[in-house]
Amino acid sequence: MLLQILKSKLHLATVTDACVDYEGSMTISKDLMDQAGMLPYERILCGNMANGNRFETYLIPGEPGAGQIILNGATAHLGKPGDRLTIMCFSNLTPEEASKWHPKVLVLDQQNQVIEERS
Repeated sequence: MLLQILKSKLHLATVTDACVDYEGSMTISKDLMDQAGMLPYERILCGNMANGNRFETYLIPGEPGAGQIILNGATAHLGKPGDRLTIMCFSNLTPEEASKWHPKVLVLDQQNQVIEERS
C-alpha cells in the first residue's frame, strides 16, 4: 500500500500575474521550485486563500530570482495578482517511509521571498 503524503509546500505565495491566453499550468520561479524540491511538470494542488478556490495543475519553471507565481490558462480565472496561495506537491510513500517523512515547507513574504523554511 502507498500513501499520498505532502512532499513540499509553498505557503502564502503571492500571485504575480495571470495569463488566460496560455495553454495551462502555473509558472513558479525556478529557484523557489528548486528550494522546495518541486520539479518541472509536476502535478500540484493549490488553495487560494482570497477566494477559497482549490485547483490542480502542473508546474513550469519561471525566471530564477523573479519571485514569479503566474496562473496560466484556465487557472487564471481562479485568482488574480495579489491573491495568496498554498501550493502543494505530494509523493507516494509506503507506511514505513511515511512514518519518518517530513515535508519541505517554504513560507513566503508578499514578494515571494522565503522567510521561513521547515523540513
